[in-house]
Amino acid sequence: MTGVASTSETTVTPRTYLFALTDGGGTVPPELGVARRLVDRGHRVTVLADESLADQVRSTGAMFVPCRWSPAEAFRDYELRTPTSLARGIADYMFTGPAPAQARDTTVALDAVRPDLLVTSSFALGAMIAAEAHGCPFDVLLPNSYPLPATGMPPFGSGLSPARGPLGRLRDETMTALGARMIDRYALEKINAVRADYGLGPVAHMWDQIHHARRQLVLTSRAFDFPATLPYNARYVGPILDDPAWAAEEEWTAPAGDNPLVLVAMSSTFQNQVDCLQRVVDALGSLPVRGLVTTGPTVPADALRAPANVTVVDSAPHREVMRHASLVVTHGGHGTVIKALAAGLPLVILHHGRDQADNAVRVTARGAGVAVSRRAPAPRIARGVTTVLGTDDYRQAAEALGQAIRHDAAGTTLLDELETLIPAPGRTTPSGA
Repeated sequence: MTGVASTSETTVTPRTYLFALTDGGGTVPPELGVARRLVDRGHRVTVLADESLADQVRSTGAMFVPCRWSPAEAFRDYELRTPTSLARGIADYMFTGPAPAQARDTTVALDAVRPDLLVTSSFALGAMIAAEAHGCPFDVLLPNSYPLPATGMPPFGSGLSPARGPLGRLRDETMTALGARMIDRYALEKINAVRADYGLGPVAHMWDQIHHARRQLVLTSRAFDFPATLPYNARYVGPILDDPAWAAEEEWTAPAGDNPLVLVAMSSTFQNQVDCLQRVVDALGSLPVRGLVTTGPTVPADALRAPANVTVVDSAPHREVMRHASLVVTHGGHGTVIKALAAGLPLVILHHGRDQADNAVRVTARGAGVAVSRRAPAPRIARGVTTVLGTDDYRQAAEALGQAIRHDAAGTTLLDELETLIPAPGRTTPSGA
């Protein structure tokens, strides 16, 4: 490669990056935020993703290439009532179903783009397989707390605090082993079949495919996550606090009045949250607050009945709103939680599923908010809002955690890792953590 790109701080040798991204709703803004930062540094970035993300990709300055692996229908995980059905659904919908097409599309893109590094979503196992077969190093983006099994980390999705004592450690080891065995039951054989198609040997566990990455880039703050012993190639690189492209440019004016402003932000994907949102609106309607509810792209604003002190809109620039807010009420998605804490705002969390219970316990363990059942009636939600607004300890805890989050978000670790290209595992011994 020739030429350099200059910034105000350093001189960067331009490199070529290929991203293979899945449309994971809340994972899209931070993942595209990574691409945007590389473009801004003068690198050549191509993003292989679903057609639904085309405009968002192009807004980063990256080149967009459409993929063919996206499912025809949204994942209705809220309908899956048992751990077995959820494991099967996650395996089929997120991991194994798209993997063959991901591998094919990524192979074509690798030949066309010839990147220095492939950067993938954590669900894009087929893209990882293609990179491994192609001899191209790949990094995996993890835009949440660390989700894979790790010593000291509570099992993913459990909403548990860190273990205490031998019984607690046994609890975590047992639950983690059961979870890994369950996902392997539905995914391992199919993933190994794709690996065999590309001339690769089998992995012992499905998660091993992610462990083959050059780097696992954890897009959160170490201060937010619980302490654990992570794999040698995992790095906390700080959160990406970007709003989604469809909300970032929205014009917004604070509702009139002096009462505390409460921002309500639920999932950007459909999680059967309309009834919960209505109960939150009803709760705010009973309180001396100004409510702003953003419904996101999957719930129309007119689906909710709003009292006079609550404004309901499809979207608003959350980072701007949070400068004026006193509290955030949310389902507990990592993006909303981490942005609220970065703004020094305490939270009321009504977690629905996925990683949301894990995010909630990380907030409550630090005293930065409370968790309320998503099925709670409006008076119970109102009590939670009143408790957090009326107790300064929550705001102080959120601000203390927010200081560390802001520091990590402003750091250079992410770009340092992406721009320091080392050989992929298997060619030489990578540097330690």
